[in-house]
Amino acid sequence: MGRVYFSEDPADLELVRQALAGQTEAFGVLVTRYQKVMYTVALRMIGNPEDASDATQDAFVKAYQHLATFDSRYRFYSWMYRILVNECLNVNRDRRSEEPLDPDAAGAGSPFDTALAAERVVQINMALEQLTPEYRAVVVLRHFAGQSYGEIAEALSIPEKTVKSRLYSARQQLGELLLGWKEAGEDEDR
Repeated sequence: MGRVYFSEDPADLELVRQALAGQTEAFGVLVTRYQKVMYTVALRMIGNPEDASDATQDAFVKAYQHLATFDSRYRFYSWMYRILVNECLNVNRDRRSEEPLDPDAAGAGSPFDTALAAERVVQINMALEQLTPEYRAVVVLRHFAGQSYGEIAEALSIPEKTVKSRLYSARQQLGELLLGWKEAGEDEDR
């Protein structure tokens, strides 16, 4: 997946101002603009399409309810990401056991290729679900939403060095989970 490009921040700020002035359709433009990427992040963090859809909707509702607290010195989508990530963490904390994400692997190629791609999706999602919420968040924002280290740091309200550290550790764990790979010198009973 390529980098996700967002519109100009001044345009978002103007839409926020309009929404605060009572023009609810302005907030609708923001929802339309960011709904797909927010849903993708939620889906990768939660692993269930229905729960991801609910979390995305709840995050937008909370953003609208608390729009007056938005600090215009920051990007709207970073603020929205933070709300969504918190919502996803709440969903993961509150639910008991869930089945892994159903692969939506419709595409060109042979049935074997389609089955292989579907299995790969299941394995990746199962591995993502085994990561801690903190590690999962940085992986999803970096690799599935295409965010920079700085954007992730802003969205999660953590230092950029912490983003890099968590991403490194998460990648190590994913490599171990998906490939049985460990760095040379690591203990086997970790």
